[in-house]
Amino acid sequence: MKNVLITGATGGIGSSILKLFYENNYNICVTGTNKVKLNEIEVNYKGKVKCISCNLNEELQIESLVQLSNEYYGSTDILINNAGITKDNLFLRMKDEEWNDVININLNSNFKLTKQILKGMIKSRWGRIVNISSDAAKIGNAGQANYVASKSAIEGLTRTLANEVASRGVTVNCVSPGFVETDILQTIDKKTLQNMVEKIPLRRMGTIDEIASAVYFLSSEESAYITGQVLHVNGGLTM
Repeated sequence: MKNVLITGATGGIGSSILKLFYENNYNICVTGTNKVKLNEIEVNYKGKVKCISCNLNEELQIESLVQLSNEYYGSTDILINNAGITKDNLFLRMKDEEWNDVININLNSNFKLTKQILKGMIKSRWGRIVNISSDAAKIGNAGQANYVASKSAIEGLTRTLANEVASRGVTVNCVSPGFVETDILQTIDKKTLQNMVEKIPLRRMGTIDEIASAVYFLSSEESAYITGQVLHVNGGLTM
């Protein structure tokens, strides 16, 4: 059975990805910064999931994450780079720390973690890397210059890395969610939500399970001939 490492596993999409891999009997390590939620995962999954607290802003913690995951199940076969943050502000009002924090978590940590995990994949000549982008990278949301820049860069990184490692049996792809039913939607008024839904050809929000299914497919043997792609899971919002 393959070994999978999932970052940002305490959020909505991350928790659904975890559940799907667990139901299919993968060896799983997950990471996040919310220690309470990580403890809940260990209880709910009866110790069959290794939870590792990690601040992806800290390079030493990334190195520790790789070391601890290797000690738990050996090298990682499947890496899901799901962790991400937002710190929204209009461009002219955006503080340096708002820009730097988002770029560091969403992009720089992806580079640092993937670089360390990739070595084992190349050695075994098999691997799956799935990055989580956002339709914001294609649309360009006002007030999210930092977030959109980070996700656009992730898509470019995905294509470039896929090109470099394809001959080694490693595929690298991206899942780009559109509007998805998560806790953050509870903070948006109903009229705004309705306007959002009307822009979607399928006339509904996506679910976290639909995003997880796309991630799972791109992690499977069945996706072996797919690499360097951005899979938009958005109900037709962008085509």
